[in-house]
Amino acid sequence: MSGFTPGLIPDRGTLLPTCLVVLACFCFGTIPYFAKSLTDSGMASYAVAFYRYGLSALILFPLILRLPTAQKKTAVWGVLSGVSVGLGWIGFVSALKTVPVSTVGVLYMTYPVFTLLIGWIWFRDVPAKKGITGALMVVVAALIASSPAAIESRHLPAMLISLSAPITFGFAINVLIHKLTPIRPIARVATFSVGASISLLPLMMLSAPNTVLPQNAADWQLIAGLALCTALLPQLLYTTFAPRIGAVRSAVAGSVELPTMFFIGWYTLGEVIGLAQWLACLLITLAILMTPARATRNISIELTPQRKPS
Repeated sequence: MSGFTPGLIPDRGTLLPTCLVVLACFCFGTIPYFAKSLTDSGMASYAVAFYRYGLSALILFPLILRLPTAQKKTAVWGVLSGVSVGLGWIGFVSALKTVPVSTVGVLYMTYPVFTLLIGWIWFRDVPAKKGITGALMVVVAALIASSPAAIESRHLPAMLISLSAPITFGFAINVLIHKLTPIRPIARVATFSVGASISLLPLMMLSAPNTVLPQNAADWQLIAGLALCTALLPQLLYTTFAPRIGAVRSAVAGSVELPTMFFIGWYTLGEVIGLAQWLACLLITLAILMTPARATRNISIELTPQRKPS
């Protein structure tokens, strides 16, 4: 049985990759803390997005130059996905200025649906019934967890703009799964980070220094946490292990970001976590367990010359 043993428990071959993808996405879910802290101090939303990916791009860019010519063509897909997500995160960070973290988190958690649709339409990746069910459960969980009092008419423009994040992330997941497996995981992170930085660099250069540069030591600490804890380290985990469990389960496993965002909203902003939020967490856990793994063939391993037996 591929990916599951009786009782909806992932088998040994997919349990560890799934747990590591969940861990990476837990780190992704802490983004609102760093992003809102920086924007509250006066930093522009696109600057926050740039700093998230800039360190990874700076450190890992030489890896792209060292890729063989054939793999550099593949790396273009990673750069394009990074460009799209970099621009998409502007909407996410902008929404955090005025919309509660829980509401923005709810909208962000629609990305499993966009992952399914983009994979199905663009990459001809027909999802299994359990995958569709899991994605729908995530959406239901997000709707249950949303507070009607938080959804006000004045929030609507920012909420719509924030949808750019789940749409572009859904595209990036599909690129990772279907296009980037011929290159090493750390090189995948490099292409993605460089693309995101490229998309945001012009905005940084055209802005006033006081809106894009850290103004005190605390801002530098937040930027370090943003770059390492929500980008470089979890991205390396995600790009390494997501192809082993497939696009759909990766998207659904990533839904652990929602309860993480609720915790951040409660801990930093005093937002209330009630029965609806706990029910959402339960649905998300069930969705993770029931979504079938579909490993993507690791072409990079197959392209490595094999030693002849002596």
